[in-house]
Amino acid sequence: MKVSILKQRDYLIASIQAALTDEDLKHLRDALVTQVGEYRSRGVIIDVTALDVMDSFAVRTLRDLAHMTRLRGAETVIVGIQPEVAFAMTQLGVRLEGVTAALDLEGGLAHLDHQTKPSARRAISNPGRRA
Repeated sequence: MKVSILKQRDYLIASIQAALTDEDLKHLRDALVTQVGEYRSRGVIIDVTALDVMDSFAVRTLRDLAHMTRLRGAETVIVGIQPEVAFAMTQLGVRLEGVTAALDLEGGLAHLDHQTKPSARRAISNPGRRA
């Protein structure tokens, strides 16, 4: 199963529509990390609304992806975690440590706007100083 990655403003949006194999998850991770550099993206949103199960490998891969994109200069937000998935993750002790989650795509975009825009304003107002 292939996941399409859309570019919206300074962000990349990947919407997972069906369960992915471990290999699919690795391809998604690699593609997003690469495209962050290609498009100079400041943020990544991964929409998991359609998933009713997330195993430990999927959670670990998404967490690693978020850390990798951060090292490439982009903030990552996971959106759309279903209540039953959140419950199961909590019961199993599976965590998205260091990764921001939002209720939906709108919340993810708002978070990225808040995270990425103030630093841009500081850089513009202080051109001789690095943000």
